[in-house]
Amino acid sequence: MNWYTGNTTYDTVVTIGLVIAALVIIGGLFRQSPYGRFGATARGVNLNPKLGWWLMEIPATVVFGIFYLTGPCRFDATPLVLAAIWLMHYGNRGWFFPLSIRQVPGKRGSFNIVVLAFGMVITTMHGYLNGAFFSHDYKHQYAVGWLTDPRFLAGLVVYLAGFLLLVRSESIVRNLREKANPGATEYKIPYGAGFRFVTSPTYLGELIAWAGFALLTWSLAGVIILLITAGNLVPRAFATHRWYQEKFPDYPPERKALIPRLI
Repeated sequence: MNWYTGNTTYDTVVTIGLVIAALVIIGGLFRQSPYGRFGATARGVNLNPKLGWWLMEIPATVVFGIFYLTGPCRFDATPLVLAAIWLMHYGNRGWFFPLSIRQVPGKRGSFNIVVLAFGMVITTMHGYLNGAFFSHDYKHQYAVGWLTDPRFLAGLVVYLAGFLLLVRSESIVRNLREKANPGATEYKIPYGAGFRFVTSPTYLGELIAWAGFALLTWSLAGVIILLITAGNLVPRAFATHRWYQEKFPDYPPERKALIPRLI
């Protein structure tokens, strides 16, 4: 089966997405994206962390909704199920996660302008590629029978496993800061659940979830999300592991960076 859909605009954006994924993977070999604990003040803009994360993630939900609703198959069963999975993920990533951040009172994070803009471009592209693909069904693969296809069922199991690991790990990190006094200690060693095995179970959960999503959608749009996520998070996981080891002399030596018992 050809990779292209025949829709010139869509296929052009897919091609751009694959190029961006390659650049992210190559770039991740040399340096970390400057946000979070690796944030840089150069070319930065001081924003409330909740606002900064929300701005980066929210285009995925908005753009997805706009393009999904333009498709002739938008009310069909399979596109609706796929849309629900997408919206569940970005409902957490774009809305719940930013709003639930427990930040030090009065603290403003430095968001590199380039990173902020690039993040918005990526989430916009994700929203378009998936929203348009689901509701237009360019490959004519999303009849109701797709919901019992082994690729969908296996991908759904993998996706849900990753999503649950992601949400649980974020909850543990969030609760490291007391709700009444979030500025008491800015960094602590997290314990429990996936943190028993790796330093970055949130990253591992995100990667597992997007791998499952690529399988259950059987689309290049899903592959692009997975590649960009891996290009960003895999090297970042190793950098985060080194950071914890350097900052905390008592950091658990049995933890791996990303994959339990391996690396």
